[in-house]
Amino acid sequence: QVFDAGDYFGIMQVEEVDEEEEADEEMEEQFKKKPNPGNGPCFKVIVTNENGLQASNPDSVFLIDHAWTYRVEHARQQLRRVPGLLHRMANLMGVAFHGEVPDEGSIEQVLQEMWKYNQTYQLSQGTAEEKVPVWYIMDEFGSRIQHSDQPSFAAAPLFYMPQQIAYTVLWPLRDLETGDEVTRDYAYGETDRLIRKCVLLPWVPTEVVDVSCFTPEPPDEHYQAILAENKEKLPVAINPPVYAKDRVFKVFTDIQQVLNNLTHPRFVFTDKEGEADILYNFSHFKDYRKLSEERPEVMVNQFPCENLLTVKDCLASIARRAGGPDGPRWLPRTFNLQTELPQFISYFQQRDRRGEDNHWICKPWNLARSLDTHITNNLNSIIRHRESSPKVVCKYIEEPVLFEREDVGLVKFDVRYVVLLRSARPLQLYSYDVFWLRFLDRAFSLDDLDDYEKHFTVMNYAPGVTLKQVHCEDFIPLFEKQYPEHPWKMVQASIFKAFAELFQVASSKPAPLGICDYPSSRAIYAIDLMLKWDTSRDGKRIMQPQILEVNFNPDCDRACQYHPTFFNDVFSTLFLDETDNCHVTRIV
Repeated sequence: QVFDAGDYFGIMQVEEVDEEEEADEEMEEQFKKKPNPGNGPCFKVIVTNENGLQASNPDSVFLIDHAWTYRVEHARQQLRRVPGLLHRMANLMGVAFHGEVPDEGSIEQVLQEMWKYNQTYQLSQGTAEEKVPVWYIMDEFGSRIQHSDQPSFAAAPLFYMPQQIAYTVLWPLRDLETGDEVTRDYAYGETDRLIRKCVLLPWVPTEVVDVSCFTPEPPDEHYQAILAENKEKLPVAINPPVYAKDRVFKVFTDIQQVLNNLTHPRFVFTDKEGEADILYNFSHFKDYRKLSEERPEVMVNQFPCENLLTVKDCLASIARRAGGPDGPRWLPRTFNLQTELPQFISYFQQRDRRGEDNHWICKPWNLARSLDTHITNNLNSIIRHRESSPKVVCKYIEEPVLFEREDVGLVKFDVRYVVLLRSARPLQLYSYDVFWLRFLDRAFSLDDLDDYEKHFTVMNYAPGVTLKQVHCEDFIPLFEKQYPEHPWKMVQASIFKAFAELFQVASSKPAPLGICDYPSSRAIYAIDLMLKWDTSRDGKRIMQPQILEVNFNPDCDRACQYHPTFFNDVFSTLFLDETDNCHVTRIV
């Protein structure tokens, strides 16, 4: 709790170079290139202590306070409401702000500039909500420390449990004399030259357009590494089991919705996993090898390597099998920020040059419910988001098909289909005949990008927000009235075509490069999609489905509520191979 940095360091304002100096033009050029954040005056921190600093001295460790700690989705609200916050941040970032009352213009500027100043950490325990990355801005001293590729200091956040407060710890990497500059490496840990250039772009603007934005599918090793990381053991080859026509199957499940709603006479429940014929688990199953060796006739409600569909970066990479370097038309253009950062920046800058829309949505690989998901057209923000947790960035759908709501106007909506995968090879895929819709509560426009109710449909989890839901039978006539040239039957045919292509490419290669064709596996997935306006090859305006994500073990509460036979239909299709009288349509 001793903040003694003032005894050792000083913040200096760097003046413009003197006109008389002969090398002034050259110096001026150097000065312009200075990676100083913000547009304001240029600062640097230097060692002022007359004895300098010794790296080996145990006292050469300093605390830096955090001026503002926040989650991105609360930033605007805090700048509006917390007394003095906007004033302090504007001063720190060199943003002009002269009033007493926060004005939207200054707030917007701080929200744009903050990506040159903030740092991030996340807590390693707690709920999914509590693990969402936290961003913080160091106090004036910490924020004035400049970047260097050969830094004199290192800095790291430290969460101090007794006070429940985070600080930044600063320590020297070598001995320093009076007058030496305090610098740190803003791209710490990155060794690749091109990646460093990309990571430093917020402070050292540069063009990366000469890098190809072509993103081929990753090599086989990529998928093998994912398999190893998931600790999944692939099954041995088995012969497809054959069951008696009138057999009654024992089901072991920990899913309440199944226990409450499965009433089909050919299924009974057991609470002994060892005697079950069907394992219908909520959590991910890992040891397929053991199951295939010891109990090959036991069916299970998941496929080995199905994470290739359900994890966002894998979905994007396998989809490239269907559509070349830009991916198929049914998936928004997607880049993996961990492995494809230069390609993304090149693509962003090329679009920028052509004056094309550049709104992107940044999503974590594996968090559901829109947690830590951000829409932005600020390149610095996207580059920095990569530091918090692994993310993909997808082209935001700037021209979605909208739905007229009497009370609100034209709003965004998304559609959820439940698909049933009976077999991966040969591919047998069905869709449940009822689909679900979610409508937003505010009219759509490409602004207020942090307005949850205008841009995010996955909102049945947000506190105090009610989502309008319309049953699909009521929706179809309303939709066809608004879009008479687009009968739903045709729209649905294009949706099913996209599903077929997705599952064809997902099962086209052997595991772990594709979904494993384990004969005892069955599964249901929920696919969320939107429709966007596109132009067909013959120049017609068409509604193009955009697959947003594929969910494992979806919440089927609404399905059971309105369609009591839902799980009877699902089990009959998947485990009995009987689809008569079931509300399902065969896609493949």
